[in-house]
This record gives sequence, structure tokens and C-alpha cells, in this order.
Amino acid sequence: MQDVSSLVAQAREGRPRAVARLISLVEGASPQLREVMAALAPLTGNAYVVGLTGSPGVGKSTSTSALVTAYRKQGRRVGVLAVDPSSPFSGGALLGDRVRMSEHASDPGVYIRSMATRGHLGGLAWSAPQAIRVLDAAGCDVILVETVGVGQSEVEIASQADTSVVLLAPGMGDGIQAAKAGILEIGDVYVVNKADRDGADATARELNHMLGLGEARSPGDWRPPIVKTVAARGEGVDEVVEALEKHRAWMEEHGVLAERRRARAAREVETIAVTALRERIGDLHGDRRLSALAERIVSGELDPYRAADELVEGLTQS
Repeated sequence: MQDVSSLVAQAREGRPRAVARLISLVEGASPQLREVMAALAPLTGNAYVVGLTGSPGVGKSTSTSALVTAYRKQGRRVGVLAVDPSSPFSGGALLGDRVRMSEHASDPGVYIRSMATRGHLGGLAWSAPQAIRVLDAAGCDVILVETVGVGQSEVEIASQADTSVVLLAPGMGDGIQAAKAGILEIGDVYVVNKADRDGADATARELNHMLGLGEARSPGDWRPPIVKTVAARGEGVDEVVEALEKHRAWMEEHGVLAERRRARAAREVETIAVTALRERIGDLHGDRRLSALAERIVSGELDPYRAADELVEGLTQS
């Protein structure tokens, strides 16, 4: 058993090993997870969470690394959660984006962690919200969450980040077509990376046109900017940081940031409650209560919805 209070204290001091152990407790759904979350709760709510998403090949890891450099120049502590596909063998992170951010490995003001999706759809690991809390409590000023890169299913990042950045690149074929069913609806800032390639201006124009066709905005509403970058050379990255800061300021002025964080907390509570309920239902397989309900459905005495109601009522009362 880990000494949670000691780990939290060490994490607050910026010790990466303590942060790593806390996130490992989160990822492993440790029996101490409740104790960890209780200890972290009073220490959170200060970090600015930025989600980066986009189709494979647009340069998410390179862009994330460039943003880390820009924020570190401002003296901010940065945490990075790079969510990778899961290995079918170990269940661990397959790509290990830390390799592509090795230039920051020795910087004590940067913490980088690869997390596996463990088969979870939506581009995020199920434990990402709790891992964000760990980095927040550990004193990170900015937390960058880089998602898997699976295309349209990545819209979940919008529910976990304060600001969502959607990356595209010219020469990606049907990049915008593939994105418009989901990704283009979630962006607060859009980045056309690899802007030194042919077609970058055309991609930006098409993106601007598609955003113009979206839902009507009232005066004062946020209009997502489009920033062109060459992240591998650091070009345009300061403009991205400026756009992020403008969006944060707009959210704070209009109460949107607080509302997003309340909604995020509500979803987290709902997920924990549903998971606990699902585990209890899973324990019922072979249980006589479930068998009795199934028998009543087969006989026509009961419909499945009423049976489910009775099951939930029984679980909540027991």
C-alpha cells in the first residue's frame, strides 16, 4: 500500500516519481483511488487544460512539443498526457509519444505521460479525467492532452478540455471531409499545420468556409480562429498560444470556463456512478434475481424495461 498523503506532498513539490505513482494508481483503478482523489480535491482547479486532436499524420505530437516549448519560455509548468492506442498484448500505450518529446525529458518543469486507451472509444483513456486531476494538483499551470488520432471518434476531448484545438494539414486527402462529421464541431481553435506544404492556404479557406456554414453566432460569441503553423520549425506556435489565451480570457469573461468545468465534473461523477452500477450488475450473472426477471420476461409477465427498473431498484436498496 502506498502512503497517499506522502505521495501527494511529494507531487506538490514537483517530484516526477510521485506524480508517476499517483497516475499509476489511477490507471490501475487501485483500491486507494478514493483516498487519492479525496487528497487531491482541495488542490485542483488551477490548471488550464488544452486538448489537441486531429486525424493521424497532422503532427499532433510535434505541435504538442512546440507548445510545451512556448509555455516553458513563459515560465509555466506544463503537464502532457499523450493518449496512445493500446498494445493488444500488454494493454499499455503502444506508441509512447514521450519518445517524440525527448527534448523536454530533462526539464523539471515538464511532466509527460503516455496513457493507453485500453480499448476506450472517443480517443481518450477512461482514466484521463483523474490523471488530469493529478497533474493539476501537482502544480501544472497548463495541461496538454493529446488524443489518439483516430478521426471522427475523437470528439470526446471536447468534454475533458477547457479549450479544444483541432489540427489539420494540407495534402491529407479528405482530411476536412473526414473531420466535418464530428471534429469540426468541437474546435475552439483550429490549426493548419505543415503550412509550408502546397495547399495550406486552400485548406485554411475551405475550413473557414465550413465554419461559416455552421451554427449562427450572436455578437460577442467566440469565433474559432484558424492559425497556420509549421510546428517542426516552431513557426506560428506563438500565434497558437495567443489564440488559446484569448479563448481563455473570453471564457472567463462570459462564465463559460466555470460552466465547462462544472459540466466536466458532472460527467465524471456520472461515469463513476455508472461504472459502479455496471460492476454490481456484472456480479449478478447467474444470480437468482436476474434469472427470475428473465423468466418473467420470457413468460410475457414483464417487459424488459420494467425488469430493468426492478433490477436497479433492488441494487440501489441493497
